[in-house]
Amino acid sequence: MTKPFDPEQTPAPRRTGPLSGLRSSFLTGIIVIAPIALTIWFIWSLMGFVDSVVLPLVPDRFNPGNYFDINLRGLGVVIFLIFTVIVGWIAKGLIGRSLIRFGESLVHRMPVVRSIYSGVKQIAETVFAESDRNFEKACLIEYPRKGIWAIGFISTEAKGELAQRILSDRGPLMSVFLPTTPNPTSGFLLYVPREDLIVLEMSVEDAAKLIISAGLVYPNPKDPSRPAEAA
Repeated sequence: MTKPFDPEQTPAPRRTGPLSGLRSSFLTGIIVIAPIALTIWFIWSLMGFVDSVVLPLVPDRFNPGNYFDINLRGLGVVIFLIFTVIVGWIAKGLIGRSLIRFGESLVHRMPVVRSIYSGVKQIAETVFAESDRNFEKACLIEYPRKGIWAIGFISTEAKGELAQRILSDRGPLMSVFLPTTPNPTSGFLLYVPREDLIVLEMSVEDAAKLIISAGLVYPNPKDPSRPAEAA
């Protein structure tokens, strides 16, 4: 008969050898170097990609790279940022808004293009728009059945037709986003009575780290407001 799992059972000590210290130092070095190296590589590659797209669109007489004998990495990023700020400044004005409405009216007449444009615009507004709407708290809910707990994020209280159609004697309904592991961008939208939620003290960021790491990175047990640490 299989013995039940005991989380407090002390595992057998690992065998130590002459190379154990060297192996431990090597793995520690990898843990320190890998995030830094990958971050630098990603930023460097992203700058090169933006340069390759933006710089060919700049006229030769306005391209500062043509006046230097060295490769100015990131020049395209600077030009793109300046151009984006100028476009945003114009779009906030009356003339800019009129031009945008006129352009969108033309796009909406194109069957395939309007679907692509509407989808991309909705994603961009959701990700980049300045808004105070975000997840309020991390919480625990019983899912997919009682006795099994999952981490979710409380967004808002249910309103309108949802609040009228679903009447609960356990308090107002709360919309809860239940993310999946290790990709928290996908998940389920659940409406749960407030009374059935256990609000956590940990921040939304720490809860997201816990989900992404599959339960390996926990917030500081003494001070939940401090950064998460490995369990």
